[in-house]
Amino acid sequence: MTFPEWTKPGIYGALMGAAAISLVGFSWGGWMTGSNAEKMAKRFAGEEITQAMVPVCLEMSAVDPDRISKLALIQEASGFNRRKAIMASGWVTIPGTEDPNRDLADACIAGLELDAS
Repeated sequence: MTFPEWTKPGIYGALMGAAAISLVGFSWGGWMTGSNAEKMAKRFAGEEITQAMVPVCLEMSAVDPDRISKLALIQEASGFNRRKAIMASGWVTIPGTEDPNRDLADACIAGLELDAS
């Protein structure tokens, strides 16, 4: 059985076109693999949980009897020491867990507006 003369260039063209479409789709078209989509979804969910917990942190800080002294310590600290200070306060420990949450600490510092004039 003989194939027509255009078969070989047609197959090469189809393969090259598929490779080009895949390259463009994954580079600029926004396509992604399932594992990358799962990583992105987990990151987004974690960020949303952190934002949802900020009011809990602010409420815990509002009802804490040592609020004034803890706020003073947090405000005196700078940089990552500020995060350590708020983590030591106990306000950023998510209910049901034992360890303070670093991302929640950063979000809670922003929510407390310590640097606002």
